Amino acid sequence: QVQLVESGGGLVQAGGSLTLSCVASGSIFSINTMGWYRQAPGKQRELVATMTSGSRTNYADSLKGRFTISRDNAKKTVYLQMNNLKPEDTAVYYCNYVARTGDMRTYWGQGTQVTVSS
Repeated sequence: QVQLVESGGGLVQAGGSLTLSCVASGSIFSINTMGWYRQAPGKQRELVATMTSGSRTNYADSLKGRFTISRDNAKKTVYLQMNNLKPEDTAVYYCNYVARTGDMRTYWGQGTQVTVSS
């Protein structure tokens, strides 16, 4: 059974930085896309960033230049470096893997809270 565990969330002042990590455990043959999504209170879950196995990245337009996604395939880990954080970045951040275990499936972490104070 595949599990994703996020870490690195917390409380930070506006202008500060955080780095989120997500590591997968379980029998995974390969990971196609790794990504981050977020959900603020009262809002739908939205894309933050994704990275394919070929290192192609996709970012939400509003986050380009402040957030950086990276991955370590050997460690089955994806990172999200967040700089110049704003109160509107406050949300629960979820990692997402599209991975092949037997067939290709999508997996989600349990989420990590990021709170940015003004």
